[in-house]
Amino acid sequence: MLFVTPAATAATTQQMTAKTTTIMVFGDSLSANYGIPTEAGWVNLLTQRLQSLSPFFQVINTSISGETTFGGRNRIEQALKTHRPDIVILGLGANDGLRGSAIKTIYENLEAIIKICQQNNASVLLVGMQLPPNYGMTYTQKFKNIYPKLAENYQTGLIPFLLDGFGENHEFFQPDGIHPTIPAQEKIVENVWSVLQTMILGDLAAINSAN
Repeated sequence: MLFVTPAATAATTQQMTAKTTTIMVFGDSLSANYGIPTEAGWVNLLTQRLQSLSPFFQVINTSISGETTFGGRNRIEQALKTHRPDIVILGLGANDGLRGSAIKTIYENLEAIIKICQQNNASVLLVGMQLPPNYGMTYTQKFKNIYPKLAENYQTGLIPFLLDGFGENHEFFQPDGIHPTIPAQEKIVENVWSVLQTMILGDLAAINSAN
């Protein structure tokens, strides 16, 4: 006969009560560890921080170097179907801006991605980007405004600028002047965490109550 101890029963109850929260990072080379080891990238640092809080958090990185909003729009449905995330960290648009793509097109592609995420019951954390001043004041301002407008219109989370705090400091960038170095990854994860932590408060509370 198999005897189940109270401790074993409690452990089983915890496993049944606690639900894994899946966070999917859906971005470009800034999230895909371009030029640096995967373990040094901000996505891995974020994973470590979340799992130090609870093993019921998992992070999936579906970022692709060179990705555009158009490419992201074409693959978001499959990514959602495959990974079924609770939260999507949407970090696209930088490559579009560097190519001088139409502001309207960038906005509409990001808008479509957000809508598809929300239709699939995934909350969105939108990652704001900015362009160098050599793209002209008018274009750079319109590009910058895309992100807060989308966040307001669709009630998403918003990181105003992924590279905030070091974006103008060349020491934190690789020789290409575009991709952050290893030391910059800690700064990026702090920018992400400052907003993401408010989005997972409910999940943390549920996990803690289950324990």
